[in-house]
Amino acid sequence: MRVEIERKWLVTGWPQGLPQAARFTMRQGYITVRPTVRIRSEQPDGAPPAYVLCFKSGGGLARQEIETRVDAETFRELEAFIGRPLIEKEQRRYALPGGLTLEVNRVDAGRPGEFWYAEVEFDTEARALAWQPPAELAAYLAREVTGQPGQSMGAYWEATRGGPDNG
Repeated sequence: MRVEIERKWLVTGWPQGLPQAARFTMRQGYITVRPTVRIRSEQPDGAPPAYVLCFKSGGGLARQEIETRVDAETFRELEAFIGRPLIEKEQRRYALPGGLTLEVNRVDAGRPGEFWYAEVEFDTEARALAWQPPAELAAYLAREVTGQPGQSMGAYWEATRGGPDNG
């Protein structure tokens, strides 16, 4: 088990002036939201998708997380079990000073509820709390929502897919 330490911002559009390091298309759905049990397909440009089953507990800046790869058939079975349309995301990654990565996500493009968010993951809570966005990103990352109720992807799932109950 690892601890995921990340800060999150609501943003508009892709950041300007940063070279893109990677691009992914993703689909994710929730078996349950509290604790989080989620599936996700992650497909980098030009590569086959990877399928991940993820467990998370806690909230805010730091959460416990277990991720394990599953095969395509298991992913399809879990998707059918969920029985709701998965969230679609496009994620672009940008290198930041200090070895950090800015991950920017466009969620459910063209659908009601579409939104954008950005995250930066850190190796320690102290580093996360001390980090300030570079000057060229200060306005872009002005609306931080780390730890705010209702700002998780699980909350978005419940609001747009009708909750996690599979009966």
